[in-house]
Amino acid sequence: MKPSELLSAARARGQTTLSEDDSRKVLEAYGLPLVPSRRVGSLDEAQAAARELGFPVALKGTGARLAHKTEADVVRLSLRDAAELEAAYRHVQQKGGELLEGMLVQRMLRSEREFVAGLSRDPQFGPCVMFGLGGIFTEVLQDVSFRVAPITEMDAQEMIDEIRTNDILGEFRGSPAVNRSILAKALVGVGNLGVEMDDIAEIDINPLIVSDDRPIAVDALVILKQAGSGK
Repeated sequence: MKPSELLSAARARGQTTLSEDDSRKVLEAYGLPLVPSRRVGSLDEAQAAARELGFPVALKGTGARLAHKTEADVVRLSLRDAAELEAAYRHVQQKGGELLEGMLVQRMLRSEREFVAGLSRDPQFGPCVMFGLGGIFTEVLQDVSFRVAPITEMDAQEMIDEIRTNDILGEFRGSPAVNRSILAKALVGVGNLGVEMDDIAEIDINPLIVSDDRPIAVDALVILKQAGSGK
């Protein structure tokens, strides 16, 4: 299903957000690099997905009304084997309840380098792309940069350079420098989404981690405009 069709279907159902699964589909269509993931509807499917992706894995509940998954306690990380996955599946099933539309099994990736990226709509300037430092220091340091969409790869490279902590994009604790070209293309894709999909109010990609040299979106949320508000 095309991104425009996904948004139209969500709007027809009265949704204010897309599920993580649908958010991933929209972002993937615009070239965003995403952590390998499989949507599952049963424990057997979850076990098969985990074997395919390789342990350890993460398990997340997904649904249009589960925008805040951590608060809903429907996320389980670093599951090392089939037994831990089964226990996590039962837990997410119980906590998600009627809000649960399915689950995502994801390859478990960890990184010391975490960033955030996203989109917001300014009343005056329209869609704006954001990039900044993520992790535990996001709210404390507020180390972010912005550009009005659409943006070019050169604009994206400037955004990357503007954050105060851009040194960690270089070689870091034995890890290679971040592939800035992939990162810049991802930010361009976010901007294009904001320009071409007027129904989107916000995009939140948090965290955007670095695995080896590749930036990868681990969690994503697309928020729709309020019906009839223009916001």
